[in-house]
Amino acid sequence: MEVHPLVFKALGDPTRRAILDRLRGGDLSAGDISHGFEIGKASISHHLNLLKAAGLVKCRRQGQQQIYTLHTTVFQEALQWLMTFFKEQTEAPSPKEAGKSGKNGSRG
Repeated sequence: MEVHPLVFKALGDPTRRAILDRLRGGDLSAGDISHGFEIGKASISHHLNLLKAAGLVKCRRQGQQQIYTLHTTVFQEALQWLMTFFKEQTEAPSPKEAGKSGKNGSRG
């Protein structure tokens, strides 16, 4: 499974996370998204373009407006990838590893 390289960069920014939070409530126009932010529309547009490039949002034209929606499939793929780390840590060690002096301290 391959996660788009921009996904985690996109999620790392608090403004982009706030945009994603707003979109959880449903589709919004770029203008509606920009309300309440203390940055300009050009900056919001930049953030939206990065979210689109990462595949986290989709955009469609409705008249003269750009309407944005979450693309949940990408979130699911990223979550599945992250969960592989938890799965690996919760699996029991093999009998070979159990007998070794490990990272948690040495015998002696």
